[in-house]
Amino acid sequence: MTILTELAGLPGVMAVGEYSYRGDRFSHKGQLDDEQARMASIMCRATTMSVHMQSEILGSFSTDCGFNPARGWIVTGPRFAVCVVANVFCFLDKTAASLNDVLGIMRTQLDGAPSELV
Repeated sequence: MTILTELAGLPGVMAVGEYSYRGDRFSHKGQLDDEQARMASIMCRATTMSVHMQSEILGSFSTDCGFNPARGWIVTGPRFAVCVVANVFCFLDKTAASLNDVLGIMRTQLDGAPSELV
């Protein structure tokens, strides 16, 4: 079972996807059509690049700051959240999903994923 299939099967998960750091490929499952998934992949890649830059800046202030290299990010609102670990994204409805369960699976399955942006 792939991580996309596992995440897509969780309650409250609306869509999941995987994008290349180069920005030229993506795959997805769930409630996004191909164009929405393409736009989500672009947004997630751009935000990931920004988070990596910010973690490198924080890392320059002191060695072993604990922020560098960045492993992922989350944006959460009153009802919905977007979680990204490595190059996998997950859109979820927080009224039906467990953010802890989603992140637990993502962190476990993507622990060895490269952190460098190619």
